[in-house]
Amino acid sequence: MSLNPPAPQDGLVSFVDKLTIETPEQTSLDFAVAGIGSRFIALAIDMLIQTAIGLVIGIGGAFAVVALEKIWPGAAMWGFALLGLFFFFLYFGYFALFEIIWNGQTPGKRRAKIRVIKASGRPLTPAECIGRNLMRIVDWMPSLYAVGIVSALLTKENKRLGDLVVGSLVVRETAFTDIRPTWHPAQDPAFSNLPPLGAVQLSAADCALIESFLSRRSDLEPNVRSSMADGILRRLKPKLTLPVENTLSTEKLLEAIIHERRTTGRYT
Repeated sequence: MSLNPPAPQDGLVSFVDKLTIETPEQTSLDFAVAGIGSRFIALAIDMLIQTAIGLVIGIGGAFAVVALEKIWPGAAMWGFALLGLFFFFLYFGYFALFEIIWNGQTPGKRRAKIRVIKASGRPLTPAECIGRNLMRIVDWMPSLYAVGIVSALLTKENKRLGDLVVGSLVVRETAFTDIRPTWHPAQDPAFSNLPPLGAVQLSAADCALIESFLSRRSDLEPNVRSSMADGILRRLKPKLTLPVENTLSTEKLLEAIIHERRTTGRYT
């Protein structure tokens, strides 16, 4: 599917069947947006699990309440109130709880190989998981997820109201696990003002080392990230002709080196 993406905004580049995210570190991440069919399968599995739990607890709780009523008059009112509260948390808390502890998945989503993420590509926070699933109250109206289905059909990313409220979407888990970040050299105007850095002297292995670090730096702890950048630059410094008066950070300098090497046409 061909798509001309809009200008980047808050890290987001394009949606539709494929979600492409540009991170601040110039790393592109591609996700395949889950279709309505796979989401329906996941929901059906989750509802079967909820129904099974509800039947066991409901029948057992009802017998317990009836038995307790004989000993403690008035227990039925409190017992059935507690059962009603339980069913509320079973329906709404089930989804939120699993999406929090399983990083955007429920048993049904895991079986269907789909996952909920933020539009930025990051996991949802616990508050966002709860808010997203409380909107099921509206999505269910008037019955059988009618509002949610209409919302999914009218949005390019198959979003129900809960997704629209917290800025989430559901992607295919196969695409999520097979992500291979690709770092794109930044078109920084400062690079054009730099003198030659000697990047042409670097080997393919040297360039691959820099590329690997730039692609994965966002996953590193700040101190580890800084230490690795400094270590790579020290290792490659004998091959480079770095300016005496350098105003760029180590990471920006590594970006500039790769940018120069790419513009020579000798490394891709």
